[in-house]
Amino acid sequence: MGILRTDIWRTGILPYALPEILARGGVDGLPVTWLPDLGPFRFLADPFGVWRDDRLYLFAEVYDYRDRIGRIDVFVFDRAMRLLDARSALSEPWHLSYPVVIAEGDEIYLLPEAYRSGRLTLYRAVSFPDRWEKVPDFAFPEAAIDASPVRIDGRWWMFYSPSSGSAEDKQSLLHVAWADALRGPWHLHPGNPVRRDRRSARPGGTPILVDGRVVLPTQDCTGTYGGAIVPVTITELGPERFAARAGAPIVAAADWKPFTDGLHTLSAAGEVTLVDAKRISRSPRRIAIELDRLSRRRTGRGR
Repeated sequence: MGILRTDIWRTGILPYALPEILARGGVDGLPVTWLPDLGPFRFLADPFGVWRDDRLYLFAEVYDYRDRIGRIDVFVFDRAMRLLDARSALSEPWHLSYPVVIAEGDEIYLLPEAYRSGRLTLYRAVSFPDRWEKVPDFAFPEAAIDASPVRIDGRWWMFYSPSSGSAEDKQSLLHVAWADALRGPWHLHPGNPVRRDRRSARPGGTPILVDGRVVLPTQDCTGTYGGAIVPVTITELGPERFAARAGAPIVAAADWKPFTDGLHTLSAAGEVTLVDAKRISRSPRRIAIELDRLSRRRTGRGR
């Protein structure tokens, strides 16, 4: 299959809080507000959001197979889930995805995945939602994939997959770090990797507290990348302790066809939950797109 296999993602909003989704154990039968289709061989994925002034600001990766460099866009919705605005929020020379948005006091931060830059970078909103500056004193010990932070009892925890190692490592290892402040200093857990399981290790959304324990959405990559979300309940968590158990997978709803080939984000945004679902395309048009992209790179007309 090779080049003919193309993952296309679709991002949506469910009118239920993430704890309700986890309690239901699935998304079948739930209404969903889908974000706009960007056209052939383009998609929106990795949604994260925050509410401000009665508006939902949804940040997502925008990806085009013609250049294969993700950027972050922001989509603004009112309470009735009407799309009010859409614009570019952040771009860099390297690929960006998984734009975790963090509200802390009066500040809003963005923590996108950017492991191809060789580091994890925290951005602070200069003019929310589309002007950001790098936080110079944030220094994470390693480049991280799908870094997912949560604050518990005054301490920050970061769950992520390592950027080093094999392609399988990137889908099957879970690392942890902790800090007393978001900007750090960050300390790597001595047990890393604390989890090794292609079914339930790579983060896939917002860590939340349920009955006093952290539940981390993780990606089931056994059959396909991002095939389902597996909630992992962390039963022990400390600077030198970690234990967890995996729950039952949550798959894309049957009535989301043709986007039923994967589900790899469950992201909390107040009373709504953000998701993305996958369809696998095998259109031969992908070959022409790849040939054109390579030609543009050779002639200096593309990245």
